Amino acid sequence: MGFVSKHKERDSELPIQRNKLLQAIENDLLIDDHVLGFFYGGSIANDHLDNYSDIDLRIIVKPEKMKEYITNKNNRAGNWGNVLYFEDSHPSSIYVVAHYDCFVKVDIFYYTPDYIQPSVWLQNIKIMKDNRGMLANVLEQSMKLAYKPSVKEFEVWRTKFFALLHEAYRRMMRDEYYYALDCIDKMRLSIVSGWCMIAGIQPNSFGDWAKYEGERSRLKDWQQDLLESWDCGRNKVEIIDVVRSIVPEFKKIHYSLCRRLEIEEDSEQLNRIIDMVL
Repeated sequence: MGFVSKHKERDSELPIQRNKLLQAIENDLLIDDHVLGFFYGGSIANDHLDNYSDIDLRIIVKPEKMKEYITNKNNRAGNWGNVLYFEDSHPSSIYVVAHYDCFVKVDIFYYTPDYIQPSVWLQNIKIMKDNRGMLANVLEQSMKLAYKPSVKEFEVWRTKFFALLHEAYRRMMRDEYYYALDCIDKMRLSIVSGWCMIAGIQPNSFGDWAKYEGERSRLKDWQQDLLESWDCGRNKVEIIDVVRSIVPEFKKIHYSLCRRLEIEEDSEQLNRIIDMVL
């Protein structure tokens, strides 16, 4: 018998609880004259919600009020519902993550108007308040943008993969298996980032696996299947076998991106780096 959660009933009510939080947020921010605008990102903006979707909230405030609003960010979040705990709650940070006792969390960012510039990240936002029309303009300009990896981004991507490959070997040979497995996981994520770059999709921030697996995945079926095949445990043979399976896909992506960015691949140097492990 598979896993059965004891929280099934609670989880079925999560959309209702999330809507209550959304209503409280909007009732609060819509009447605040110092809030110039706010919008939702993520699943709410994409209209791709499930029971476990959180609330990605971005609030634009008058510059002269920024310090005050950051200082008061926890109290503000507490006005919307019963907060169980705060994550990333540094007093001077522009963001805070509020985890509510209904098991819904809200990622809250505070910005001044000059921070909001057209970006591929802002192509899918749901604007709820826009006093000056700034957000509508940013959204319009953002929709004209297309993601294309830069040479610098490519260089960071491939050298990070090389470093993870070498470190996985070192840690495996030291029997530091959790460290080695962490490197393997990041190698998998590097491959996903490469797939996204080829497809013209802005990769997630490194370390973020959101929307790469499951029903909401942006990956093709064969890519998800390949990811699933790269599973291994605390065993040197399994680890090195997975590394051997990942590297050919890395080489394919590397070759494709070199051609796209008009970079000389230098396959001899590439193989020299990989042969340090395999």
